[in-house]
Amino acid sequence: MDIKQYDFDLPEELIAQTPLLDRSSSRLMVLDKKEKTINHRRFSDIKEFLRPGDCLVLNDTKVLPARLYGVKEDTGAKVEVLLLHQTETDEWEVLVKPAKKIKVGTRIIFGEGKLAAECTDTEDHGGRKLRFEYDGIFLEVLEGLGEMPLPPYIKEQLSDSERYQTVYAKEEGSAAAPTAGLHFTKELLEEIEQAGVELAYITLHVGLGTFRPVSVDNIEDHDMHAEFYQVSQATSDRLNRVRENGGRIISVGTTSTRTLETIMRDYGTFTEASGWTDIFIYPPYELKAIDGLITNFHLPQSTLIMLVSALAGRDFILHAYQQAVEERYRFFSFGDAMLIL
Repeated sequence: MDIKQYDFDLPEELIAQTPLLDRSSSRLMVLDKKEKTINHRRFSDIKEFLRPGDCLVLNDTKVLPARLYGVKEDTGAKVEVLLLHQTETDEWEVLVKPAKKIKVGTRIIFGEGKLAAECTDTEDHGGRKLRFEYDGIFLEVLEGLGEMPLPPYIKEQLSDSERYQTVYAKEEGSAAAPTAGLHFTKELLEEIEQAGVELAYITLHVGLGTFRPVSVDNIEDHDMHAEFYQVSQATSDRLNRVRENGGRIISVGTTSTRTLETIMRDYGTFTEASGWTDIFIYPPYELKAIDGLITNFHLPQSTLIMLVSALAGRDFILHAYQQAVEERYRFFSFGDAMLIL
């Protein structure tokens, strides 16, 4: 399948650079995939489209302040490090700039010695493994030295780092936020629960691969990055009960979707599980775990627009994206939202 089938023209000025003051005041495009209708609303209206007995599935991962700036111990040359995921105690897979200067044995100093690291392995595309040295608790040291790793298409500084966290973020480990969840406030989630809609939480730690473009012409040749997920017994029991009672399972974001589809693919039912998933969802994949999806507007030719096309159909999605451009919707992490039912 040709990657160009998922291309569209996106004016650069529609890429949202800053979050709205009120999370739930973003716009909401509502797609009915059966009737092929499109409605334009506000995100706070989303409760009107949910029914008692439905269940929202939210990814409770928390973004690490994973961008570090240091210097090479021997030369003082500046180095930028982005933590991707922990491979073992005090060792992390990272991206480094400039990578060619960091070889096995190179030492990097951060925060005038509050944190140090030694390169233990080299990988492709700027990837390295670093073993860190510090006093105290690593996450506390990281909180003091690290910065929030905003996506590369966001050029402006973020004044409040909590705006790149969901209000229900809990499990630290992501290099990027599950951005569909950024639209929810605690008050809106309370209103949704009071209306009889259940909430269930999964964890998928988002890797930097979520920003990497598809670099092959045939999307079937694309290798997905692997990400760690975890689903509890309480969540799987709740999802099975909702489905048995005729409720709809609506995932919040592509990360929740990929986690649930991995579980359904591997086990045939919702069950407690954890591991690594590199599931790649694109047409004509038939989604088995969800009945609806809340998501943001994605990059042209990205794996994410392919995923939503598997749910709603490529032609319908591209038509909706054309309307989004014409109606001046805001795109990507800090942009507006789409509800597909």
